[in-house]
Amino acid sequence: MSYRFTGSFPYLLNRVGVRMGELFSVRLQEFDVTLPTYRVLALLKQEGPQRLTDLSPMVTVELSTLSRLVTTMKKKGLVSRTRPDDGRTVSIDLTPAGDALVEKLMPLAAQFEATGVESFSGEEVDWLKAALRRIHDNLDKLDTK
Repeated sequence: MSYRFTGSFPYLLNRVGVRMGELFSVRLQEFDVTLPTYRVLALLKQEGPQRLTDLSPMVTVELSTLSRLVTTMKKKGLVSRTRPDDGRTVSIDLTPAGDALVEKLMPLAAQFEATGVESFSGEEVDWLKAALRRIHDNLDKLDTK
């Protein structure tokens, strides 16, 4: 069997991710939100306050870019920055306005996910999500940083 780029796992996975991101980004425009902004809001809603260094890999945005994004989000009143007791780190959290916005956006995200997997059974969706997590973990073997 020969390698075919357009049949390769990385190509197919990227194709799905890019397509989903493009379509979702178009819908987010009506809320004046970018996809990275939505990811930050959704993650803070799910996980609670986070440090930038912890937030960066979870939303797949470089630390310097994320710092600028959070500054913009703070100016829009969507997040707050506070220094916990030790004063060395900054914690990012949702403001009431950020919480209200993400509450509006999460059903839209759920709709996109439901549409993407509508021809799969619940068991297949569970398997696919577990497989994607395992693949992500397997890639640590290739990380030479």
